Amino acid sequence: MDETPATPVITVGLNSGQATFDYAMTELTALVEANHMTVVEQVQQSLTRPNPGTYSGTGKVEELATIAADDGVDTIVVNDELTPSQIRNLEAGTNTRIIDRTGLILEIFANRAQSREDKLQVQLATLQYQLPRLHTSASQRLDQQTGSGGGGGFTNRGAGESQTEMSRRTIQRSITHVNRELKEINQAAETQRAQRDRNQLPSIALVGYTNAGKSTLMNALVQRFGKNEDKQVFVKNMLFATLDTSVRQLVFPDQKKLLLSDTVGFVSQLPTQLVKAFRSTLAEAANADLLVQVVDYADANRDAMMATTEQTLREIGVTDVPMVTVFNKADLTETPYPTRAGDQLILSANDDASIDLLVQTLKEKVFHNYVTANFLIPFADGDVVAYLNDHANVLKTDYQAAGTQLRVELPQADFNRFKQYVVTEPTSNPS
Repeated sequence: MDETPATPVITVGLNSGQATFDYAMTELTALVEANHMTVVEQVQQSLTRPNPGTYSGTGKVEELATIAADDGVDTIVVNDELTPSQIRNLEAGTNTRIIDRTGLILEIFANRAQSREDKLQVQLATLQYQLPRLHTSASQRLDQQTGSGGGGGFTNRGAGESQTEMSRRTIQRSITHVNRELKEINQAAETQRAQRDRNQLPSIALVGYTNAGKSTLMNALVQRFGKNEDKQVFVKNMLFATLDTSVRQLVFPDQKKLLLSDTVGFVSQLPTQLVKAFRSTLAEAANADLLVQVVDYADANRDAMMATTEQTLREIGVTDVPMVTVFNKADLTETPYPTRAGDQLILSANDDASIDLLVQTLKEKVFHNYVTANFLIPFADGDVVAYLNDHANVLKTDYQAAGTQLRVELPQADFNRFKQYVVTEPTSNPS
């Protein structure tokens, strides 16, 4: 457990009349806390548009400098993505370190990344973010090394240009190298997905806003129906508690099986660099037979969260996958649960009856290709009986003189495989 005191910061936001401004500032505080920081003061300003040079107005920059000095704070977090010149001018005007919203999210992802793929994806996004901001960092380094003023100004500026070009080439080489490594990892992931496709198991992907309860919901399903009950995913009441895309196989009592994946959570204004970098990870959602959007029902901003999720899905090209919406955390509200209206469910991931309703809904959606039929299997073909007992839902078993008679609910593919043993025409079974 990290016992280091949280870094005190000041948060800054410009209100240009957007309806979601208050929510964005609340979310910024949650992001700050997820990065082991604490907000000591929040500063807001109403402007039609950001100042192109300093983001905030000149007077507000002076006010920020005073607040930072009085509070002993050396870091300011800004609610928007800033240009390199805005960062440079704000740092000079306030004598603090400036982190914009994109930089903050990148720091969180860098701290959370565990797998090799996650680390590479975050590294790629960070490099792409740094590339247009090289002038700022190079100037800072040279100022620290050579000081300012005096007759060396021209020499320092030339050195800065040289350093920037050198840094740009280094970053571009690093981007090429990381892209190469990610391509190899993605090829391996594609091979794994192709193998799962050959197994003909339907796949369901949990998507939604970060901290909506996706991992809690997945753990509840894995605990009851998982092939390996101990393979729980990490859960913590924090934005971006985990970046891993976890895939688990669920086996229900009627032998129906599916693959369930828990994808990285979304957040408003998710940096473009991260969306692009995590496109391969989010391929689990793109290739799924069904999406389950998990929404924090107890959060007053849930509509904005849903809009963010759906926008992000469009950005990664997920536009035609069927979706069920699960309003989770109903136990934190006064709303009765579990309930279902069409493809929308209100439930709690901590409630067994809620999980039962969810499973019933999922099975209706992904096992529509199942049929029920009667088979008569000669005793000599006992391996077929064994297979059906292990992989299908055997509803009835009778022993006849000619062999074993089974009434079985099974996938269309298995029905076609054993069609020679059918003694009655199949009936469709959507669940």
